[in-house]
Amino acid sequence: MITHMKTTLDLPDDLLMEAKTLAVRRKTTLKALVESALRRELRPAAEIANPDPQKFEVGPLGFLVLKREPGETITLNMVQAIQDQLEDEELQRAIHPPQA
Repeated sequence: MITHMKTTLDLPDDLLMEAKTLAVRRKTTLKALVESALRRELRPAAEIANPDPQKFEVGPLGFLVLKREPGETITLNMVQAIQDQLEDEELQRAIHPPQA
């Protein structure tokens, strides 16, 4: 049986607005976004899913890190393109969940 508890979070206004905006862009709720972020943060680094091992590696703090060639510069546009792709894939999984 799964139980739920209610709690109140005191967040900076700018962070809350950014989170609400992201939730709208992802066509989800703020609650779902916060739950997903907490689950991701609490998961051990070894369990973090690497969406593309050719592009990423899991860093020592459990964050995905872009792989790059020596001397290669990673631009903000490159990061934004990858982020947009991952968000689109996540949205597609939410809309069409895998069948068990």
